Amino acid sequence: MALELRQQLKLTQQLVMTPQLQQAIRLLQLSRLELVETVQQELLENPFLEEAQDEGPQAEASDQRDAATDTATAADIAYDREIAREADWEDYLGDFASTSRQSTVRESELPEEMTSFEARYAAKPSLEGHLMWQLRLSSLTERQKDIGEVIIGNIASSGYLHATLDEIAEMAGVAPAEVEPVLHALQRFDPVGVAARTAQECLLVQIEMLGYTRDKVLVELVRDHLEDLEKRRYKPLLRKFRLTMEDLKEYLDLIQTLDPMPGASYGGGDPQFVSPDVYVYRYDDDFIIMLNEDGLPHLQLSTMYERSAAAAASAGEREYFQEKMRSASWLIKSLYQRQRTLYKVVESIVKYQRGFFEDGVSRLKPLILKDIADDIGMHESTVSRITTSKYVATPHGIVELKFFFNSALELDDGSQVGSESVKALIKKLIGDEDPREPLSDERIGEILKEQLKVNIARRTVAKYRTAMDIPSSSKRKELF
Repeated sequence: MALELRQQLKLTQQLVMTPQLQQAIRLLQLSRLELVETVQQELLENPFLEEAQDEGPQAEASDQRDAATDTATAADIAYDREIAREADWEDYLGDFASTSRQSTVRESELPEEMTSFEARYAAKPSLEGHLMWQLRLSSLTERQKDIGEVIIGNIASSGYLHATLDEIAEMAGVAPAEVEPVLHALQRFDPVGVAARTAQECLLVQIEMLGYTRDKVLVELVRDHLEDLEKRRYKPLLRKFRLTMEDLKEYLDLIQTLDPMPGASYGGGDPQFVSPDVYVYRYDDDFIIMLNEDGLPHLQLSTMYERSAAAAASAGEREYFQEKMRSASWLIKSLYQRQRTLYKVVESIVKYQRGFFEDGVSRLKPLILKDIADDIGMHESTVSRITTSKYVATPHGIVELKFFFNSALELDDGSQVGSESVKALIKKLIGDEDPREPLSDERIGEILKEQLKVNIARRTVAKYRTAMDIPSSSKRKELF
């Protein structure tokens, strides 16, 4: 069979991810704060975008004030001018006058840099900076301070040293014997116990600084039996040290005053505050949905640059202007589409989860993305993107939109209940239990079957309890 070349036409349809479509999808996934930053950045980069100036009641009030000023009589104006020229405002205001001598004297006594905002702003100290400050003020030699800087550079945010003495010595170019005394000194810096290699070493340093080293039982409990204390294996300890439960409780109270994570107060960043994207208010027997557009600029095309684009001479300028105009127009349309989609999704969620908005999490129903997508006529991926990193302020607190989507558990009567409702009931049962006799996972499953008529296995209860970061019954039990 001979080989030959042929030409063939074929029609196919496929989705092309244009830059405009990519931009619209990206805006759907952004949180509210990220969206505000993106819009502000576009305002800086695109000359065809400008922020629309709202003209509302404030503008009307301003016009009314101007009209009232124009109708003022000449006598009133002359009287005001006479008062302003001859009145002694310093005598009238006294010490509260901004131009009084006392204020002038006080301002002249302050250095100029103390009046600025930057001079009054204190940055949050870091663990490394706090230790370096103490190291420079210490009585260690310059060689030891160089070793101390290497040690500080290998301390994790929790306060523990994540390097061996040999590794520190190799990085500092010294013998391992020279590292030990420097590490000993650093571990007694503030916070006490920092640069420890184990939890036992960290607590023993704190015991030493508190002056409790003479108590051999305390030292041995921390050094050799910390795991037994954590797992509440008390009976072998009582026999070994010949203690009563009251004596052991005193030791436990003392150990609990120590800090096993000395660097925790310096670690981590500033708290991230949640700004809700949507507000849902209850009004009589209905719910009102309001999008949070506070801080989000209202965009429009700049008329000044539109005239410049029309008067562009070269082909390069016209192409640049057309590209920026298309980008600005697509951004405005994408923002409108995002807000419209968000409103429709929240409106559908309120319809499906009306019981939650009325009575709380106990009436949260099972819900999946497909239910909302079919209701508003959109794809599941669109619903998934618009509910990512979005928060809604409800009558029962601020929750993430993903919170409303939960799996279903079968009831004895054939109906279903949401898994979040079951979690809330598990949390309530554990909160109301007797600390001396905590409820086991099996017992919680039995109570759920009695109250909710829901068939739930013990391992499912354990899974939900672990997801809510609640320890097991053996760790929740209080012996004292």
